[in-house]
Amino acid sequence: MLRRLVKRIKALPHRGKEPYLSFYNILGFYPDRIDLYKEAMTHRSSSIRSEKGRWVNNERLEFLGDAILDAIVADILYKDFEYKKEGFLTSTRSRIVQRETLNKLSVDLGLDKLIVSSTRNLAHNTNIYGDALEALIGAIYLDQGYRVAKQFVFETMIKQHLNIDKVLKSEVDFKSRLIEWGQKNRVDVHFEVTDSTYDAQNNPVFFSCVRVGGKEIGSGKGYSKKESHQMAAKVAIKKLRESNELQEALVETTKKEEESDRNRELFSTPSDNE
Repeated sequence: MLRRLVKRIKALPHRGKEPYLSFYNILGFYPDRIDLYKEAMTHRSSSIRSEKGRWVNNERLEFLGDAILDAIVADILYKDFEYKKEGFLTSTRSRIVQRETLNKLSVDLGLDKLIVSSTRNLAHNTNIYGDALEALIGAIYLDQGYRVAKQFVFETMIKQHLNIDKVLKSEVDFKSRLIEWGQKNRVDVHFEVTDSTYDAQNNPVFFSCVRVGGKEIGSGKGYSKKESHQMAAKVAIKKLRESNELQEALVETTKKEEESDRNRELFSTPSDNE
C-alpha cells in the first residue's frame, strides 16, 4: 500500500504530459525512468546521441527484454500447464514469443506510433515492432522490476491481445523458414541428428544440429527428430536475426565457393571432365 502511494505521488508531476501519457496508455502506469522507455523505442537507424555523446538505440534493452520475456512466459506456462511435458512447454513458448506474434502485439499496443526510426528502415523491416516490444519489456524490468514486467506480459499482452487457443493450434515451422532463407540467398542448409537417448520416463530424446553454408549455427533437442530439427532451426534463426554480419559472411562464403567451382570447370581439361 505504501509503495503504491509513493508511486502515485511521484507520478503527479507527469500526469497528462508527453511522453509519459503515451506510455501510461500502453502500460497502465507512469514510468519512473522515462529515458529507458524512450531508448526502448529508438531504433539504431535513428542517429540519436545522448548528452554524453554516445549513440542511443534499443539493442541492449532488446537483448535484456528477450531474456526476460522468455523467463516470464516460461514461468506462466509452467504454472498454468502443470502436467504438460517439457516439449509442450518449449513449443508453446516458441509460438508466443515468435517474431510474427511480437510484431502484431507491438502494433496492437500502439508501439509503432512511438518508434523513432528512419522512414526507409521502418518500411522495410517490420521486425522493428517486435524488437521494440522486447526492448520495452527490458525497460519495464529495469524500471519497475520482474513482478511488474510479468504483470504487463500476462495482463496486457497475453490476456488482452493474445488468443491462447489459437496459439496452441498454430505451429511455428522454424525449419521451413530457415530453408526458405537459404534458398533465397543460395546458401545450403543441412540438418543432422547428432545423438539420441532416453529420458527418465524412457521416452526417446533426439539431438540435432543445423549447418548453414557449412557452418554449424544451431543445435536443439526434442522428443522426435522433427522437433529437434525445429529447435535447432529456432536457434539458427535467432542468431541470423541478431547478426547481419553472420548473414553476410555466410552469403559471401557461398558466393566464393560457387565462383571457385565455376573456375575449376572453366580451366579443367577434357580428360578432367570424363
